[in-house]
Amino acid sequence: MIRKAHITEAPAIRALINPMAEKGLLLPLSLAEIYDRLRDFFIYMDDSVPGPSKVAGVCALHLTWEDLAEIRSLAVHEDYQKRGIGRQLVESCLKEAMVLEVKRIFCLTYKQAFFKGLNFKTIDKSDLPHKVWADCLKCSKFPECPEIAMIYEF
Repeated sequence: MIRKAHITEAPAIRALINPMAEKGLLLPLSLAEIYDRLRDFFIYMDDSVPGPSKVAGVCALHLTWEDLAEIRSLAVHEDYQKRGIGRQLVESCLKEAMVLEVKRIFCLTYKQAFFKGLNFKTIDKSDLPHKVWADCLKCSKFPECPEIAMIYEF
């Protein structure tokens, strides 16, 4: 089941994101950052996930400008990958973007084929100045980031 995240799930969101951040796949998020961005997050719930939270996947849609949003912090528990959960989470974000009338949604990713399968197209990072100056400056990989910029347009 996919739905918007609840406040009590912030620790579970962090528990999914930060191990992937340690592997260099995502930017880490503090609990304070997750609380601050909680309304951005969709979660995938599964009753078979151990522990009280039952969160097996997360993805955020972050508004960056009047016509631009970002898919970020996409993480699916290792035991649940290759089941279409990531796709469902991104599609939930795209549906919300459509409701909000956001025309363009971008991502920075190492998983180009995954996002290409969702009709994202590769673009030059220089086309995303808001992103570069907002979050990328905080990243240890800046300015030599190997992530690929991709965009989805309605």
